[in-house]
Amino acid sequence: MYFHVQRLINEIEQDEPDPGAANALQEGLGGQFGEMRTMMQYLFQSINFRGPSAKPYRDLIQGIGTEEISHVELIGTTISRLLDGSPQYKGKESDPVDEPGDGGATPLNIALDHSNIHHYLVGAQGALPVDAAGNPWLGSYVYNSGNLVLDLLYNLMLESTGRLQKCRLYEMTSNKTARSTISYLIVRDQAHENAFAKALETLGVNWRTALPIPKTNAEQFPEVKKLLAQGLQSKQFSFDLTAASEAGKIFQGLSPSKDGTQLDASQQAPEGVPLTISPERPEEFSPGADKDLRQLIEATAAMEMADIDATFGAMK
Repeated sequence: MYFHVQRLINEIEQDEPDPGAANALQEGLGGQFGEMRTMMQYLFQSINFRGPSAKPYRDLIQGIGTEEISHVELIGTTISRLLDGSPQYKGKESDPVDEPGDGGATPLNIALDHSNIHHYLVGAQGALPVDAAGNPWLGSYVYNSGNLVLDLLYNLMLESTGRLQKCRLYEMTSNKTARSTISYLIVRDQAHENAFAKALETLGVNWRTALPIPKTNAEQFPEVKKLLAQGLQSKQFSFDLTAASEAGKIFQGLSPSKDGTQLDASQQAPEGVPLTISPERPEEFSPGADKDLRQLIEATAAMEMADIDATFGAMK
């Protein structure tokens, strides 16, 4: 079973809307080496895993796959924030939606030449399951051979390529909203590289010869340097409420990154940061819940909470 804590795994800094950066970030979400790919690949590998004696490897892959769900949430929310509000549009909710607001721009004119128009036509200023070119995410990206060594090698390649692309994304934009998420994902990709590299080492695979990792020099980025100083590249979370994960049997010892740090799998999950919901967008005809719907929600909330308490116990 999977449980959801309504917190983002990392803080998203505030900055101006940037539809171009949002479109570039779509590659990190729905591209061939994006977060949707890593999430689905690792979860399918763990679901299809065979061999009880190799449980620590299954737990490691599953823990990383579970973390990738939170990365999909993080990068998707970041894209939405970058699209949330058209630059230079200064209208009010009471303004006509077909006229420029208060001397600003026509509400959605930015969609015509600065971004993926589907972010506005289809997504109501929100993330989509596509790459930066607008191609839909494909299930055929998922690699699950059933051979542990092959899967781990492929996972290491996937994390390495994803990290390389995120370094390129970082250099495409100075927007603080985009860079705060990109930097975090660069460091966590390195942590996952360390995890899969360590797993291969325990199986006697000389991965450094078979699959060299491109040198990205990501530590030159100030936001990345700060996270590396916290040792985030050497931590792996279990996301396991029952303390049954055996991933720590693999994720231990000196880091394969050769940065002098020790691998640490003792933490269940990061603390995270508060998750806020974006405001309504009247120019997108995305008003959220209207008055009648709010009343219906309030009328049924008590019954739903009673059912949850009866099933899982009272939440404190």
